[in-house]
Amino acid sequence: MKKPKSNLKVRYLVNRSWCYPLALIAGISLFNTPQAIANPLANKAKVNVVRMDQTVTGSVKDEKGEALVGVTVTMKNSNGIGTSTDMNGEFSLNIPENLVTNATLVFSYIGYAPVEAKVAGKTRFDMALTATVNQLEQVVIVGYSAKKVKYLSSSVATISSAKLRDVTSNELPNLLQGKAPGVVVSTSSGDPTSAGKILIRGAGTISAGTSPLIVVDGNIGGNYNPVDVESITVLKDVAATGLYGSRAANGVIIVNTKMGKAGKTEISFNNTIGFSQATTGKFKLMNSQQLFDFQKDFYPRNPSVLSTDTDWWNEAFRTGFVNSHNVSASGGNEKTTFYISGNYYKEQGTQIENDKTGYNFRTNLQSRLTKKLTAKVLFNGTFNKDNYANSNTLYDAYNNLPFDPAYNADGSPIDARSYKGWLGRDRENFLHSVQYNYSKAQSLTINTDVNLDYDLTDKITLSSYNRVNFGNGQSAWYNDRRTKQGGANGGELNNGTTYSNRLLTSNRIRYTEDFGRHGLTLLGVAEAETSRSSFTTADGKGLPAGHDVMSVATDVRLNPTGANEQVGFRKFLGQADYNYDNKYFLVGSFVNEFSSLFGKNNSSGNFFQLGASWILSNENFLKNNNTITFAKLRASHGTVGNADGISNFASLGLYSISSDASYSGLPGAFPSQKGNPNLTWEKIKSSNIGFDLSFFNRIDLVVDAYVKEASELLYRKPLAATTGYSYVWQNAGSIRNKGIEFSLTSTNFKTKDFEWETNLNMGFNRNKVLELSGGATVFNSGARQPIAVGHNMDEFNMPIWAGVNPDNGQPQWERVITAADGNITKELTSTYSQAQTATSRQFTGKTAAPKFTGGLSNTLTYKGITLSAFFNFVVGNYVYNESRVYFDNDGLYESYNQMVPAKGWTRWEKPGDIATHPKAIVGGNKDSNQSSTRYLENASYIRLRNVRLSYSLPDNMLGKTGFSKIAVFVSGDNLWTGTKFSGPDPEASLSQIDLSSGLSSIRYPISKKYLFGINFSF
Repeated sequence: MKKPKSNLKVRYLVNRSWCYPLALIAGISLFNTPQAIANPLANKAKVNVVRMDQTVTGSVKDEKGEALVGVTVTMKNSNGIGTSTDMNGEFSLNIPENLVTNATLVFSYIGYAPVEAKVAGKTRFDMALTATVNQLEQVVIVGYSAKKVKYLSSSVATISSAKLRDVTSNELPNLLQGKAPGVVVSTSSGDPTSAGKILIRGAGTISAGTSPLIVVDGNIGGNYNPVDVESITVLKDVAATGLYGSRAANGVIIVNTKMGKAGKTEISFNNTIGFSQATTGKFKLMNSQQLFDFQKDFYPRNPSVLSTDTDWWNEAFRTGFVNSHNVSASGGNEKTTFYISGNYYKEQGTQIENDKTGYNFRTNLQSRLTKKLTAKVLFNGTFNKDNYANSNTLYDAYNNLPFDPAYNADGSPIDARSYKGWLGRDRENFLHSVQYNYSKAQSLTINTDVNLDYDLTDKITLSSYNRVNFGNGQSAWYNDRRTKQGGANGGELNNGTTYSNRLLTSNRIRYTEDFGRHGLTLLGVAEAETSRSSFTTADGKGLPAGHDVMSVATDVRLNPTGANEQVGFRKFLGQADYNYDNKYFLVGSFVNEFSSLFGKNNSSGNFFQLGASWILSNENFLKNNNTITFAKLRASHGTVGNADGISNFASLGLYSISSDASYSGLPGAFPSQKGNPNLTWEKIKSSNIGFDLSFFNRIDLVVDAYVKEASELLYRKPLAATTGYSYVWQNAGSIRNKGIEFSLTSTNFKTKDFEWETNLNMGFNRNKVLELSGGATVFNSGARQPIAVGHNMDEFNMPIWAGVNPDNGQPQWERVITAADGNITKELTSTYSQAQTATSRQFTGKTAAPKFTGGLSNTLTYKGITLSAFFNFVVGNYVYNESRVYFDNDGLYESYNQMVPAKGWTRWEKPGDIATHPKAIVGGNKDSNQSSTRYLENASYIRLRNVRLSYSLPDNMLGKTGFSKIAVFVSGDNLWTGTKFSGPDPEASLSQIDLSSGLSSIRYPISKKYLFGINFSF
């Protein structure tokens, strides 16, 4: 009689079939198989009767007839009887004699619909599984474990590699834009060296960070290349994020990289090439004739200026290119699997002298060292070279006059400083400067994980996850003495070096027990992390032309600087996860965390999380319902913390050493930061309620409503000079975010050859400041976006623009007058100083935070042809278009170019005119371009983020070529944007703590990209 396969074997085989390892080491079957498989040999001393088991065999294949490795085959409602398919898709399973009569086999595999088959005396089963897009069956990593989506009590969103890689970028935020409800990505620059910023469920801090925590392959932090990502899981509510304790306030993004699977070694080549062009939308700058006509009434010029018509924008921008190549190999056997990948990415920015080059190498190895011990070794190395965009180039592209020439007669760039007749204000020709000046950096990051899982028993698993990370960087900027920027100091050079290392160990014990209809999992984790970093900078001046090395500097521009810093975290957590009959689920956890960032009196914080869910569709009143095929209610409540974004020594009293404080040639120090031994974490209390519905097994709806209140906000409070300090870090105030999110996925049509899938996701969020410390009603009262009780923290506060006086063409603003009796009235004024007083500045009701965001995608597949289109949209946010101060200024800067008026704009010319713009006057019209709602614009937009057409050659065409897959595609990114915004692009940073929040100023616009690719495997 053939011995049944052990449970360890089952879990290992599933693991090799690209399932998530955390669930497997926990001893939880991803497909709800029981945990213990009886081994008759292990109990032979107690067995007195020989049992005659029935052996069933068979094979499992996919829709194309290819063998599936690692399919779980279990006996339904049994106490752990199961196995999985081998490298040929074959299986063999022993069924106890007393269970054969009513035995039903369940065949389960990630990405495929489960199938059941009654044994009924049969001994051979040849099964075919059908691929499914049912999101509820997806297995996701949540905290320190893995679960199917349908069994979660928390709010998560998962994006597969295929959906992630439709847009071409080497930065994860750019790929996530519009892909998940409640996840807002703002890309305020088209510079390829600048990544977008991610905001999940609104900002809830004043001075601390708003970026989500990144977790790569089970450990906090880590490095990766998007091409190696298998899936992204976004954790949004506390039931999911809470185990990450003090750093989970802004959500958690879990990155799972690709792992090999047992079977034939597969080698793949993925290649993409293309070009890019800067988007300008409806924005245009004037040419010579247009500017001459505009200025002739208030600043007449000699018509000879029309002999030159330089398009400075075209001189500053070019057609960029994208070049991405990846080669990977994956495979293995029943004991060891591997995934190896190398990637080269080069993106030339559309602004001249700006590009990014990246090299990435990854190796993921997984091996079953013994029957009880499994090891993973994950290595990732990244080398980047960045040439940064020159800010002078961008500034001049907008503002230089078209009357000024760019080149000498011999074709060399003009030096505007010595050119007679240069009319532009700044006497700067960037084409001359970029020949000599640069700003660049390079970095090397190495990340290595060693993860061990040991099955102490069939119910207890011990795990040790360990990571070491090293980073090294160099930066330099150089201004040659022959240029305007370097001329004053006879040439300038700055060199910087950085070094960092990070050590993390996470040690875990998991106990899993199934008893009858009950299931219980207990988790304990002890985790420690230490990060060290250092930097040095050197600034020299007086360098000979063309010599950009510090050894030839004749003087010091600034004193050298440097620092060595160390930060530590320590965490203990416990979690209990219970379910009854796969209907009712309860999860609870407690986290205690220490951080050296905080004061000695409050260096530890405690956080708790609770979650519950109820699968209604498993109840009798919904079972076998053909309309509602799945229904679940979820709820969660708990606390998390925020330690992100503050300085490493925020709680300590600090002194600054400077030449300004020197005495008799000796260095001196003066107080800079006041200490606060009570400084502690921001604390976020969050509640979430949601439901998941599936209709007809083809429409999935997920809805969540949440409230998130942040208290003890970290705030870098400025101090008056009389205190002897510049600032102090303190906990101050509270902020509330609340909102609703939903995601709707529909398989509209599905036949043998044709399929059409649609996904729509939207997130609505509202923000309100509830309280500020010390009884204050406002922080940063003079700012354009102060923090004020009762208001959205992103709300604009400024003078209200009241248009143009039709009688004289002067600007008008609202003036607020408060009488002695407290009565408030408003009147119009053309004196800006009266409109910008503390009493006249008003909250506008307009914020940089959008009312809602989302994405819409459609994917149509016909045989081997796939056409997809993806839109993302942001609605209801306002952006202050500060650029207009320069090139829409009513004559203040006659030596700057001007923008072509947007549709509907008019200029006042004579009494009685109802115009949008004041009369243009040399020197400006009564401060008309000062900060006010005049330049505050609705930045709502919808963007065609990507269109992609691909074709995969069918198997009969591949023939005997030796290739298992050949696919070609054409793709376009950012092809169209619908917006009323008058600038080149409506996107802006949406993070309050960013100084550019809700601001568009001299913008490097994003690019349209046109791409072609070919991918093949063998």
